[in-house]
Amino acid sequence: MIEIYTDGGCRGNPGPGGWGVVIIDAKGGTTELNGYEAQTTNNRMELTAAIKALETLTLGAQARLTTDSNYVKQGISQWVQQWKKNGWKTAQKKQVLNQDLWQQLDALNQSLNIEWQWVKGHSGHAHNERCDELANLAMDGQVAQPLKASHVVAEHNANNNHSQVERNLEERLARVEDKLDAILQRLAELS
Repeated sequence: MIEIYTDGGCRGNPGPGGWGVVIIDAKGGTTELNGYEAQTTNNRMELTAAIKALETLTLGAQARLTTDSNYVKQGISQWVQQWKKNGWKTAQKKQVLNQDLWQQLDALNQSLNIEWQWVKGHSGHAHNERCDELANLAMDGQVAQPLKASHVVAEHNANNNHSQVERNLEERLARVEDKLDAILQRLAELS
């Protein structure tokens, strides 16, 4: 099975953003992609990462896509069907945000056999961390430099010697992400 990992990020929200993708084919070969937008949002970059990854697959392909975005995972696996029934409106009769990207992702999802999986961001998952790095490289104006799969974990481990300040910031970010996940869950219940 093809394994896909995606991440998107933004410096400021809205602000400059980037996305990163790691694709591991059935034979273990690794492909890395990334891209940049000058003015965007975090959620648009998360969606774009998933779209760009799925665009690489052939019709009917089977893959597992792992994202650290509950917005993407819940949106594609739970919310999108109701949005379509409601004419792309939420339960509160408001236009769905990022409708253009949701429609692209939905069309790709329907043409493929995708298993959607969520992983906690900034939790040490090597491929998710690499996607985050690729997104940040894109925001810094750098194109993905492919790494062999064995080097992804080794590089992550080598770079995992952060200062205490960086660890504290990562812990704070994880708490903010947990709060955001709770808000997204509540929104899902309302839609």
